Amino acid sequence: MDSHVNQGNEFLTTDIVFDNIYPHSIQLLARQHWTPLRVARLATDFLTAGPPSRILDIGSGAGKFCLAAACFAPQYYFYGIEQRGHILEEAKNAQEKIGVTNVSFLHGNFTQLDLSQFDHFYFFNSFYENLNDEGRIDNDIDYSEDLYRYYVRYLHNGLRLMPEGTRIATYHSLYEEVPLSYDLVDSLEGGNLNFWIKRGS
Repeated sequence: MDSHVNQGNEFLTTDIVFDNIYPHSIQLLARQHWTPLRVARLATDFLTAGPPSRILDIGSGAGKFCLAAACFAPQYYFYGIEQRGHILEEAKNAQEKIGVTNVSFLHGNFTQLDLSQFDHFYFFNSFYENLNDEGRIDNDIDYSEDLYRYYVRYLHNGLRLMPEGTRIATYHSLYEEVPLSYDLVDSLEGGNLNFWIKRGS
């Protein structure tokens, strides 16, 4: 790790070390649902390649991306929005253990947010649970194909209204949420991690 990593870097050595911050029930979800550290680092470097800004993780789960990114880029501020209260509490508990202060976790559905409050976005396809019942975290929220389409449409419309230069990092996405006004500027991790920048009109 380089010199711009701040407090919490002792947790960034491996995914196993990081995931051990969480209780066992959360660790069991890591492989399928939480961002690997190598991906978090790549996405953070892309999303922070500009002046200090506000970066939103849409469907932040246990907060792994936000917490790792906050360590990698302490001069930036990261937000995570998560609708499952019990998982959000685990994210806050992990934040206390790591000690980073440039993160805020928000409880709710991302459709309750004004996306224009943020500058750039990370999206590890949190909508896909509505299409695949085998990959669901739990049964505490509603799922349906209609909800999937609604979420995709809402995010697509919000991103379409963002200014030129807005950056999106998508991981395991179907790309339906990315407007045509965004250029694909890089594709990594076998095509699973993609970087987008909104071009000028």
